[in-house]
Formats: sequence, C-alpha cells, structure tokens
Amino acid sequence: MKDKADWLLVGSIVLLVAALVYVVGGALQPRIVNAGDSAPYFKVRTDDGKTVTPTDFGGKLLVLNFWASWCPPCVAETPSLEEFAKEFAPRGVVVLGISSDTKADRYKKFLQRFGVTFETAMDPSADISASYGTFQIPETYIIDRNGKVLEKVISNQNWMDPEFLARIQKML
Repeated sequence: MKDKADWLLVGSIVLLVAALVYVVGGALQPRIVNAGDSAPYFKVRTDDGKTVTPTDFGGKLLVLNFWASWCPPCVAETPSLEEFAKEFAPRGVVVLGISSDTKADRYKKFLQRFGVTFETAMDPSADISASYGTFQIPETYIIDRNGKVLEKVISNQNWMDPEFLARIQKML
C-alpha cells in the first residue's frame, strides 16, 4: 500500500511541476499583438509636450508607427508616411511615430531631415513597442476608434501605394 501511495504522490508532483512549467513558460513569452487584438494601453509624452494615450485621439483612426533614425527601412518609408499623414489628417487619421532612438540629437536631425509634421515621441527604452511585441522596426499598427488593431504592417510600407490607400479608405 505504501508503494502505491508513493507512486501517487510522485505522479501528483510531476503533474504539478509540469503545470507550473507550462504556466510560467507561457507568461514569459512576449505578447505579440496582431490584427483583431485590442491595442495595448500606453502613455507617452510627444515632442510638443503633450502626454497622450490611445484614448486621446478622439475617435480617429490611429496609425501607430514604431521606428528609429538608424533603421534603413524606417528612412525609406518616412517620406511616404509624412505625405500620408498630411493627406489623411482631414479624413480623421492620426499618425503617431514612436522612436526607440536613445540619442536625442540623432532623433531630432532625422525629424528635421524629413520635415516630419505628424506627432512623434521618443521611447528610448522601447517599452511601448515591446508591449505590442514589436522587436523589428519599422512596424505599424492601424487602430480603430474602439482600440482594435485593424492591420499590422511589418517592415517599411509605401504609404501612398494606391492599393494600400484603398484599404485605409475602407477603414474610415
């Protein structure tokens, strides 16, 4: 009888350890946000001194772009993203660029070089992009009025591509 009780105890311990490993392992995996998910909450201070959260965009379509000045694909997409931001602002689209730059002088030179007028902010610790599961830049999330991610754009995008603009138009 003692052997049976010992085996039952050992079996229970093994099951509990396996469950613990499963739960802890799952918790350690980074959350990766995809289309259809709710956008994670964030708070950031923009370059013009405003503190913004996703709810501060007044029911507009939010284009949340993660980038850095040292990233060649970010350099490639910035001119079309700037043009897109200007063209779609009157239609209820807000572009917010969050940079993981750690050097403010490089960051500011980049913004000046490309004449960026859309909202921008620095997040040198990359906490906000990490909360979205973004570890490769550029990466952009198009978020609707209710905080749902409608589309996730990985790598650089020609923001003025007619096919892409048609998809954006359907989201408005």
